[in-house]
Amino acid sequence: MTVPDGLSYQRASSRIGRIMAAIAILGSLAAFAFAGWKSGTGFLVGAVISGLNFYWIKGVVDGMAGGRRRGTVILAFRYLILGAAAYVIVKLIPIDLRAILAGVFVFTAAVFIEVAIEIVYARK
Repeated sequence: MTVPDGLSYQRASSRIGRIMAAIAILGSLAAFAFAGWKSGTGFLVGAVISGLNFYWIKGVVDGMAGGRRRGTVILAFRYLILGAAAYVIVKLIPIDLRAILAGVFVFTAAVFIEVAIEIVYARK
């Protein structure tokens, strides 16, 4: 069984990255407009944390596909690293913690959108 060109791993990961960027920008702008700078900054910080998580996971998957095990130590400690960074940011800058948590789910939202795209492609 052949996989349609639009369903390849590289294209899907590229789409997820673009979808994440769009959600991060639109979500941050909406938070700035409706809830103020603390929420807008918080959402942006959460989206950046989510983007780093995606970048690290993608690096490990790419490495495993190439037969390398590079990055597995960083991947194992990514939540500790990201949590520590978020803690320092929250303590130094008075931004909204709920907005940070919402921003962290940008990766999850992008994956759900990608799944919907994959379903549409699979039906054709």
